[in-house]
Amino acid sequence: MTRSARRTRRTLHVAGAGAAALLALSACSSSDVSSSSKSDTSASASPKMSGTVTVFAAASLKESFTTLGKEFETAHPGTKVTFNFAGSDTLAASITSGAPADVFAAASPKTMAIVTDKGDGVGTPATFVRNQLEIATLPGNPDKVTSLKDLTRSSLKVVLCDKTVPCGAAAQKALTASKLKLTPVSYEEDVKSALNKVVLKEADAAVVYKTDVHAAGSKVEGVEFPESADAINDYPIVLLKNAPNAVAAKAFIALVQSAEGQKVLSAAGFLKP
Repeated sequence: MTRSARRTRRTLHVAGAGAAALLALSACSSSDVSSSSKSDTSASASPKMSGTVTVFAAASLKESFTTLGKEFETAHPGTKVTFNFAGSDTLAASITSGAPADVFAAASPKTMAIVTDKGDGVGTPATFVRNQLEIATLPGNPDKVTSLKDLTRSSLKVVLCDKTVPCGAAAQKALTASKLKLTPVSYEEDVKSALNKVVLKEADAAVVYKTDVHAAGSKVEGVEFPESADAINDYPIVLLKNAPNAVAAKAFIALVQSAEGQKVLSAAGFLKP
């Protein structure tokens, strides 16, 4: 091989090494950019939650949702969960009138439809629990109430939820199925108000939810009745369209539907969805 040929070969070898180094550097740089991009994407996918989550929920959810609200705040420092507990129809009317809220949890699909039919919900509401009726009597059941029919006795002062409220609609459904007619001393705006009439001894009995009898403890006595099986209410929950804090609202809904959330709700007497 001539001296000129050897020189040319060395030049090509050096050039090739330089190109390989350049390619390696380029690959490394590309990898760094890709890694950085993935990191940024991951960070944006899990934004830090803060601020207030406003939940409009059926009155019967008061105890269990209050517990879940505290758990949520503990798990997500910097957040606060505030509740508006009332009859589902009242809450639905407030939402469709523009009341600011993030989440709506109703005691029946019918009252949820008031909101979703107006386009104020996001996606399809999810049923997260179910609830069954029970008769609440005075402690010790002094009037010996053992059935739904017993509530028709003229000597008893009985309270029902208003027919527009899910617990009232369910009670009417059970009465109709049993071919019973009951004239209460009053119709109450929500299930807690109906129960409170018995707690205060202003009524002898009320048709409420099992969960409310459970929450009242020794203040009332519960009487189950078979007709309640035909009037079980599904409870749907949904993210609201104009939610001021949608990110945290979604996380609260996820907690309600999680195993931990279901554990709290089951302990309160709710049925599985």
